[in-house]
Amino acid sequence: MPVGEAIFTQRAIRRLKPDPIDDADLEILLAAAARAPSGGNRQPWRFLVVRDQKLKDQLAEWYVDAYWARRRERGFSGPEAIPKDDSSGQAALHFSTNPENYARAPVLLFVIAEYKGADIAAACQNLMLAARALGIGSTITSIGGIHEADVHRLLGIPDGMDASCCIPIGWPEGKFGPAQRKPLREVAFLDHFGAAGPWSSD
Repeated sequence: MPVGEAIFTQRAIRRLKPDPIDDADLEILLAAAARAPSGGNRQPWRFLVVRDQKLKDQLAEWYVDAYWARRRERGFSGPEAIPKDDSSGQAALHFSTNPENYARAPVLLFVIAEYKGADIAAACQNLMLAARALGIGSTITSIGGIHEADVHRLLGIPDGMDASCCIPIGWPEGKFGPAQRKPLREVAFLDHFGAAGPWSSD
């Protein structure tokens, strides 16, 4: 698949089939992630593939706890407090209100870092674009926060490493396609913040 097609049809996929992802496909995703740009070529990332169902079940419980702890900090009391017109928030409820949906993903892939930074975001995007090219769905989630120490202990992750980023991957139940995004005139400027560019006419 051309990289442009992958970019413009990639979207967060949360409804995943339990069908397994084979080793060859996983190796492609991991290799793509490891090829991401890295400042000073430090390559701070490590990748942990979790397939064991008992581990996934426990991680799913912690994901839901951590999700709602973060939401409560922002003033959301529960699912009913997320506005119906918040499409991203409503989609996230698929994972955040039922741990079984999260644990259903055939793979939970942790992107673990020696430090937080743009390098990790680049590795995640590489991985997710490679997944899109193979027809595999993915979305970025976080299990850190109140369960960060629990995740480290469960998976044997060394202290001092950030393991909050977890990407559930699997074959999608839905379809890929353009995601809703703000028009360029609202997010891209020329020379000065807020100044219109030639792309602003729509």
